[in-house]
Amino acid sequence: MRDIIETGLKELGLEGKVPAHSPALLERYGTMLLEKNQVMNLTAIKEPDQVAKLHMLDCAALLNHADFQGKTLIDVGTGAGFPGLPLKILNPDLEVTLLDSLNKRVDWLREVCEVLSLDKIQAIHARAEEQAQVEGFRDSFDFATARAVADLRLLSELCLPFVKVGGHFLAMKSVDSDQEIQEAAHAIQQMGGRVCQITDYAVPGTDVVHRVVDIEKTAPTPKGYPRRWAKIQKSPL
Repeated sequence: MRDIIETGLKELGLEGKVPAHSPALLERYGTMLLEKNQVMNLTAIKEPDQVAKLHMLDCAALLNHADFQGKTLIDVGTGAGFPGLPLKILNPDLEVTLLDSLNKRVDWLREVCEVLSLDKIQAIHARAEEQAQVEGFRDSFDFATARAVADLRLLSELCLPFVKVGGHFLAMKSVDSDQEIQEAAHAIQQMGGRVCQITDYAVPGTDVVHRVVDIEKTAPTPKGYPRRWAKIQKSPL
């Protein structure tokens, strides 16, 4: 796994731009992921080489799309920690909050952070639509990220309330998301955002091409948003 990660980071042009020990930490994280996946459903990807490519390097590619140095980031619906945890490993100065609604996943993420001796990172068990109302979280982060498969209309309502004006929501999507992005335009605007860049990138060592949708926060999110989850699902903006 480590060799694949090191080669992939070079291919992404990140050699020398990330800590030398990052590949070793990413490998340890990947090993813990596969071990835990035997008793908890964390990932459908079960081969070490594929974990290295389709999880670690896919997340690492975000480093070419934003400057995370010394910034704050919340990873909404983080699941097994993607992309927030790899970004933290590759950017030690990045202050990361991992947010997930499943407590046992959060407990495991805390264990990983402890094993890897990471600081300035916290894992929180909460629903995004509720946590976004909490002081210190709303309109507060430089970046929000989401790698969830949910529709961008829903993700925008869940993620943009966390972002400060001038910050960015980075949504990781497939390359066939053109219509989804168009349909999310109203939701993005309603949450105080605007799409400022859409970039497709190749995942090193694969034929896979993914997309990052960069949404800038241009105005505070209006009161009343995000709505309750049932309402968001029933009536997307």
